[in-house]
Amino acid sequence: MEQIQLTASKRIIVGVQFLFVAFGATVLVPLLVGLDPSTALLTAGLGTFIFHFLTKGKVPIFLGSSFAFIAPIIAASKQWGMPGTLAGLVGVSLVYFVMSALVRWQGKRLLRKLFPPVVIGPVIILIGLSLSSAAVDMAKTNWILALASLVTAILVLTLGRGLLKLVPVVCGIAVGYVLAFFMDEVDFQPVIDAQWFALPASLAHFSLPQFSWEPLLFMIPVAIAPVIEHIGDVYVVGAVADKDFTKDPGLHRTLLGDGAACLVSAFLAGPPVTTYSEVTGAMSITKVTSPAVIRIAAATAIVFSVIGKLSALLRSIPQAVLGGIMLLLFGTIASVGLLNLMRNKVDLNQTRNIIIIAVTLTMGIGGAVLSYGNFAISGIGLSAIVGITLNLCLPQEKEMKEEEKKQASK
Repeated sequence: MEQIQLTASKRIIVGVQFLFVAFGATVLVPLLVGLDPSTALLTAGLGTFIFHFLTKGKVPIFLGSSFAFIAPIIAASKQWGMPGTLAGLVGVSLVYFVMSALVRWQGKRLLRKLFPPVVIGPVIILIGLSLSSAAVDMAKTNWILALASLVTAILVLTLGRGLLKLVPVVCGIAVGYVLAFFMDEVDFQPVIDAQWFALPASLAHFSLPQFSWEPLLFMIPVAIAPVIEHIGDVYVVGAVADKDFTKDPGLHRTLLGDGAACLVSAFLAGPPVTTYSEVTGAMSITKVTSPAVIRIAAATAIVFSVIGKLSALLRSIPQAVLGGIMLLLFGTIASVGLLNLMRNKVDLNQTRNIIIIAVTLTMGIGGAVLSYGNFAISGIGLSAIVGITLNLCLPQEKEMKEEEKKQASK
């Protein structure tokens, strides 16, 4: 993929745009589970910097609030309260640390066995398609605003030149926001009421999580799904940037970075953070994959977390405007999954490959759920586990076995 070299000023503009892409989802999660949205921005920014430090600044990934924990946080808070729930979220980081150690120990051999292209490809597709319903739900609150934002972004992306071509998301949001203003769809009262500078609640009223084993054990199984999604997202980002980040700096480092970010987020009363497909989609359409640009987005998130009026202004962007943009970004992620299958020359004439791809996609898109007591796993996590299991259990044809032997000997 052709990379674009940017001047310092252009890097800042694109970096801020990347935060705009992640902003809606990052603040939506805490709003749904009863946490502070400004804290979520702070932990997203800090978590991203921690991730980049532990991955040697090589991987262009932005960490934001994880949707996988919305239901578990709500359920846990009813049983153990929010302090106990935050203690449980520490267990999420432990899962990342254990997986990082396993990958460090087994290396690429473990990856090739558990996550071959025939498994990773459909998981990447699901990462995009599973988010599509959220984009449609946001867009259908006002289709006029959504389509105006979407069409503007597409036109800028296809017809724009120079700096303009790098900011299709900003242009789409700007046109949608102005149109929403004239349609009386913007509520400025929260902006008027907000303070100019205000510390996030986690810093203004800091308190440590109340540790107990029950919420910790409750959250650990839930973390399996985002860990698998993390692996898929690292492959997505690698495909977009045309680099193998599982080799350099290594998947064990990306898992360690995500886990450390989740740990800091739990202590600051923020939601668990995860790799953001929205930003990856924006990188794909802008062809800007510089980690430095992602760090600008992280720094902007931290600044926004303490500027009350600016955060309130961004929260005033109608959901339909953001939904229109997401329709483009999430579809882009799905197309990267298809590209992954094509680049790795996955043979679709082989029955086992068809079975793995078909079952993985249908279970993910169909919303299959596996539950036992308080534990439940669904969506991408369950589909990925099913794909991995099928890949390990289904017999391989002779040609595939010989190819695997060649790969193992390299």
